[in-house]
Amino acid sequence: MKHQSQTYSEEHLLFLKKRRGRLALIWILRLGLLALLFGIWELVTSLGLVDSFITSSPSRMLATIGGLYEDGTLFYHIGTTLWETLAGFAISTVLGYGIALALWWSETLRSVLEPYIVVLNALPKIALGPLIIVWFGTGSKAILVMTVLVGLIVAILHMLSAFIATDKNKLLLLRSMGASKVQILTKLVVPSSLPAFISMLKVNVGMAWIGSIMGEYIVSKAGLGYLIVYGGQVFKLDLVMSATLILCILAAGMYFLVVLLEKLLVKNTEQ
Repeated sequence: MKHQSQTYSEEHLLFLKKRRGRLALIWILRLGLLALLFGIWELVTSLGLVDSFITSSPSRMLATIGGLYEDGTLFYHIGTTLWETLAGFAISTVLGYGIALALWWSETLRSVLEPYIVVLNALPKIALGPLIIVWFGTGSKAILVMTVLVGLIVAILHMLSAFIATDKNKLLLLRSMGASKVQILTKLVVPSSLPAFISMLKVNVGMAWIGSIMGEYIVSKAGLGYLIVYGGQVFKLDLVMSATLILCILAAGMYFLVVLLEKLLVKNTEQ
């Protein structure tokens, strides 16, 4: 604290203290709201106000998750879906960013391919399911392809829009100073698109989970999507709700990792 007081004024330290207090309050309210919702859910099912066979309940979901853990399949299904999602997320992000750069670099290429990209974005990816099964089989490869397809076009359009939206005055200034296209790209376009890149990552987190679960709905022998489909087919709604709950936790964790990355990048750029 003594070192901080030498660096920051008392007013700034007070501001930081209030900010931390407000953040702590927000988290307490968030967790409290979640606990309240689960408590009400458990209460209305235990009192028989709603049929727990249809809606399940927190206690039944915990028992189902415990059963999956005991028979050794819980982490197998989680690992399968998590691997497919993370791999699809990484591939779609890297490919999307690279293709967006290529489209920004070549206006001719952009003019030729942009209509096709827009059409592919509007196309329901699930319609390609039968083709993906025929081309890539019925294993994880087909699910990975579906995951990439769902996130790829979103990443391309998101980053291309950010690259094109680069400040025209700054572009003109660099060109007037004789900067090459590579220098313009590395010194202006890429740094100025950092907020859009973080936003694209946040969007692609959801797209990756949608793609992997959609793929597991179509063709899978393991994974959380498989558990949801299987549970619905045999009317084990506790299994459906349990797998959905695990999906929510994993998706939230992945999203918060992106938020953490955003804070690190912002901190580095400020330095």
